[in-house]
Amino acid sequence: MIKSDRNKIEHLIAFSTGMMSGGDGKELIEKHKEALNGITPYDMLYLEEYQMQMGITVPEIKKEINKILNVLYEYLKEYEWERPEEGSFLYYLMLENRAFEFRLNTMKKILKAYKGRELDELGSLKAELLPHLESFAGFEPHYVKKENILFPYLEKHWKEYKPLRVMWSLHDDLRRMIKELIGLAKSEQSEWMTLNRAIGNYYFGAFGMIQKEEIIVYPIAAGTIPKEDWAEMHRQSFDYPFPFIDRPAPPAEESGSDTNIDIPYSNRAATELNGPVSDQFLQRATMIFDSLPLDITYVDEKDKVRYFNRAKDRFFPRSPAVIGRDVRNCHPPESLHVVEEIVNKFRSGERDEAEFWITMRGKFIHIRYFAVRSEKGEYKGVLEVSQDVTKIRELQGQRRLLDWE
Repeated sequence: MIKSDRNKIEHLIAFSTGMMSGGDGKELIEKHKEALNGITPYDMLYLEEYQMQMGITVPEIKKEINKILNVLYEYLKEYEWERPEEGSFLYYLMLENRAFEFRLNTMKKILKAYKGRELDELGSLKAELLPHLESFAGFEPHYVKKENILFPYLEKHWKEYKPLRVMWSLHDDLRRMIKELIGLAKSEQSEWMTLNRAIGNYYFGAFGMIQKEEIIVYPIAAGTIPKEDWAEMHRQSFDYPFPFIDRPAPPAEESGSDTNIDIPYSNRAATELNGPVSDQFLQRATMIFDSLPLDITYVDEKDKVRYFNRAKDRFFPRSPAVIGRDVRNCHPPESLHVVEEIVNKFRSGERDEAEFWITMRGKFIHIRYFAVRSEKGEYKGVLEVSQDVTKIRELQGQRRLLDWE
């Protein structure tokens, strides 16, 4: 990681503070022009890190980040970095961005074509926009791959990784906005001004996210993550879809690998649970846990993720990159206080179980957390178990005979 220039960072803090308090952008640029010339993505990372150390909250940073980046964009785009090789993990993330940009601009053309006719033909406009908006929701795997593959690796190599929490929170904003947009397009009661404002917010939010990725996160990632890690990240990415682009051919298996033992990388951490065991036993245990209709994740007493299963229809994504990751970094900042409360209550012995239930993608999900303790009652971590109980809730009466139908 490139070291920060303390004097430059202080100027950037003063510049951003001035922008956040409503200062004149041109005056601030002129005042801090020397520091802004030659600004790098690393400087932006240090800036956000210092802002968070100063007590500036994630919502406060989010509120002004687009305004600040719009001013600094011309400076940041001049930074030269080694672009990803074709066929690499980062290459496909950027290719997904190009495909998403095309779809966003297609929607923009539709809106321009309706200019001046919105009030008279709002119903037909909604009907034309709806499939495009619904397709935007399909960009979700892009954000999931960042959260579950890219972010864990960045945390290993970035000391100042806390700004990633801001980006995760922005992901959640985009998820909420597209859900609301689809609802507005489906509603006969929604008015043009409300729909138009929501589309504008989402459009600039989505483009802003692409901008943040490609002028800050990706250049730093390319300059700090070792080459061998990129190969593993690319391999893990095939657990997810490649939104809006053709699915590439998966990487070839490394020569010399043991083809008789097919244990998912994430489950190799299971040896830490039981001590040395045979490969055959571990393979069978892995198959058993993966066959359960449950999402299972284990976090140890040091708050590190140590195990997750690969259920057939897992609804909470997990990647091998999360093994060894601090559980606090596995959640967006808005829900972090809940995670910490559960861990603290379990660790103190005050509680042994916590549960939640949510509706997600038309399914009713029951989420339970259990304190893991030794025979002596020593705290050994948290077990998260989530289950789709939609059909279970519908059961009535009894079934005492085998009926395959």
